[in-house]
Parts: sequence; C-alpha cells; structure tokens
Amino acid sequence: MFTSRPRSHLRLAALLAAVLGTTGAALPAAEAHREPALCTSPRDPALAARMSQDITAALRDRDSTVSVAVHDPGRALRCRLRDTRLYDSASIAKILIMQAVLGRAEELGRAPTRLEARRLKAMITRSDNTAATDLWQGLSRARLNRVLREAGAKDTVLGHDRYWGLTRTTARDQLALLAAVSRRTEALDLMGQVVTSQAWGVTAGAPGTVKVHLKNGWLPRATHAWRVHSIGIALSSGTGGTATLDYRMALLSHDNPTMRYGVRTLEGVALAVHRGLAGGTAARGFTPEYRISGTPDGSVPYDAPEPHPPAPAHPPQEWGTSPGVVPPSRTARDRRRAPRRPRSRPSG
Repeated sequence: MFTSRPRSHLRLAALLAAVLGTTGAALPAAEAHREPALCTSPRDPALAARMSQDITAALRDRDSTVSVAVHDPGRALRCRLRDTRLYDSASIAKILIMQAVLGRAEELGRAPTRLEARRLKAMITRSDNTAATDLWQGLSRARLNRVLREAGAKDTVLGHDRYWGLTRTTARDQLALLAAVSRRTEALDLMGQVVTSQAWGVTAGAPGTVKVHLKNGWLPRATHAWRVHSIGIALSSGTGGTATLDYRMALLSHDNPTMRYGVRTLEGVALAVHRGLAGGTAARGFTPEYRISGTPDGSVPYDAPEPHPPAPAHPPQEWGTSPGVVPPSRTARDRRRAPRRPRSRPSG
C-alpha cells in the first residue's frame, strides 16, 4: 500500500536537491570547462588579467593559428597561448645560428672572425640567406642541439641538410632562446639594427622609451599557407644605464592567407603586450601595408621536402672549432654532384 510523505518532507527534499544540484553537480561541470588564464603573475594579478583580456580581444575574429609566449621577469609575468605548437621556423632559425656561432667563438676565447662577423650582420640585420647557409653548414648538429638544450628549448627539431628554415620550433622554445640571447651584447646589437622594412611585428605599439631587438620570419608553403613569425626583446634603460624594463615575446603563426594578414594579426598582440608592460604612448602603430613586401623570406623553397631524417651517424667536422681547421676543399666531381645553392633573398 502506497503511503504519501508529509508535504514538509517533500519541500525539504526539493530544497536539498536544489542545493546539491547547484553546489555539487553543476559547479564541477563549470570548473571542468574553465579555460586556464592566458597571462599569470603572482606579483601583479590585475595586470595579468588585463593583458589576458587585451590579447584575447586582439585575436578575436582572426583566422590564423597563433601561438603567444611572453615573459617579464621583473613582474614574474608570463603569457602562454598554444606555446607548445610546432611551426616551421622560417628565418627566425637565424637566432639559433647566431647563438651557436657566438657561443663557439666564446669557447675558443676569441671574438667572431671578420668573416663570421660579416655573415652574422648580413644574416640578422637584413636576413641574408646565403650568409645563414654558410654559417649553418659550418656548425655541427651536435653543437646546435647543445645550444637548444642549454637554453631549455626542448621541442625544437633541426631542419635537415641545408633546410635550416624547416627547423620545427615552438613559441615556448623561442622564448627560451631569447633569454639566452639577451645575455650577449653582440646579439642584441645585431637584433637592434634590423632594417626598417623588416622591423614589423613585435615592434608595434612600443613606446619611444623602449628599444625592441627582433627577428622575423615570413614564408608560404603548400600546407598551412603563410608562416608569419616575430620574436623580440624589449629593453629600456634609466639614466644610469640599468635596464628598467626587460621583457620578451615570441609570436608564431601559420594559416595566414597573406603575409600582410599575418603581420596585422601579430601586431595586434604586440600592441596589447607593450600597452600592458610598457604603458605610455605608442611610438609605433601598425606597420603601413605598403611597407609589408609580401615577398617570401626565401628561407626554404616553396616545394622543399618536409621530412626530417635522422642526423648522420658520423657528423661532419665542425669548421672553426680549433685553430687551423678550415672547410674541406671539394673536387670538380664533388662540385658537379653538389646541389645548387639557392639564390639569397632578403628574409625575415
């Protein structure tokens, strides 16, 4: 025989169900869907929250695939967005090459040779590809991998043969390399002299009191359309020469329909970063479209092979590792068999 409960009991049961439904079941579901904060800073959480909103707004309605990595050591602030996604490096691989060449010279207790210095300047300031290839071929893969390891760049995979532009890298690894590079005056000097036509991207929105040392890359491929990357170190000094601001950012992207579209996307993020970390009035806005060439950086031929074969069991002798070591000469037969070096183009 069915016995009904008193109405007071029914009301109590309904109340308990409502409470348990909101605090027990619904809350964990909401927590499960909550996105991690894009920017974090234990010292200035309000700043981190504002920058998270500004970067998110800058990327809203943009169709590119974009990765962001930002670090301000002074404020213990970091921003991360897809910072472990792999991209073809294009010409930002030249920062790795520069770090390896300068590190080798330091180990040998000498300054870069006149030839090394000339190639480094051409490679960084105007992104010369012939200079980059000459330096790349004079470095062993063991040394390049050691530079990555010492910097804490864990996911970068070197390009094969001459294809340094097909080095696969992440925004997180580029940020680690920038930290290592920032300790070398020679590297900062070169990155501070990039020609105006290539000084877009991370420079956008920087106040006049901030100097941005940078390197860019821009390359279309058969897959993922345009890769457009911009990495840099922002510094400003007080009256005593001590750095009052020091922050770095790595902005990588692909799936850009055009180079101009990619540049505009990255510059929106850069403007938000500078506004948050440097404040003041921006000395530079977006790069005018007429100054964005749209010509590929030439770091890799459009149809270059994609695979990354393993390094040879016996890597070639690294040139310049000890006095008297010079590139081996090639016979006429070797020269006929060697692949033709691609013409150098200005690259990012």
